[in-house]
Amino acid sequence: MWSVPESADDRTDWPVSPPPPWPASVRATLWWHRSTPEAREHGPGGPIVPMTLAMMVDYLDSPVGPYREILASPVLRRGLIPAMAVPFIAVDSKPSVHGGREHWKLPKVLADFSGSVLGNFTAAGDGWKVETSALPRGPRLPIVGGLTFAQPGENGDLHRASARLRGRFRYARVTVDAEGPTLSRWLRSGAHHGIVITSGSMVTGPARTAR
Repeated sequence: MWSVPESADDRTDWPVSPPPPWPASVRATLWWHRSTPEAREHGPGGPIVPMTLAMMVDYLDSPVGPYREILASPVLRRGLIPAMAVPFIAVDSKPSVHGGREHWKLPKVLADFSGSVLGNFTAAGDGWKVETSALPRGPRLPIVGGLTFAQPGENGDLHRASARLRGRFRYARVTVDAEGPTLSRWLRSGAHHGIVITSGSMVTGPARTAR
């Protein structure tokens, strides 16, 4: 089971991007909440962790230049290390659209962004909009870790990759307003626990294929 929750861009003539690894300097706001009953409709089949994880990211530099991004995983794939399963991801960079689709099977589309990713931020696309307001609290602390995501391929295979991060973060309360035909059913509006990554260096590695 896997469905893209908002309208997708069917273009194929995207500017070609370099292969991974992709190093980048980033700032970001991440938040999470318990998955809604509808979230499973947009997630993968098989065992899951009923947790929704979402983020707004400002890539200050990357192999395709600076760009901004929103992505969300309605549920997590269960495993020794739970993995994001991402049907919803949008950027404001055409080469990044190519890179996401070609290298990691991420269904990137184009969107418009405004504001500060560490404060008040907006992402809007064809028929959807997400607004976030991050209120950091407490000290800046070091962070070393990463995220794993696993995306379905055309032949039933699975493409797994990891992004490794080193930087500094603060706890935050993140207020979210999500609008869209299906997005609002599983990306909950309201105030959620989260973090802001005030500065970070991230490297997204190549995907490996598994069945």
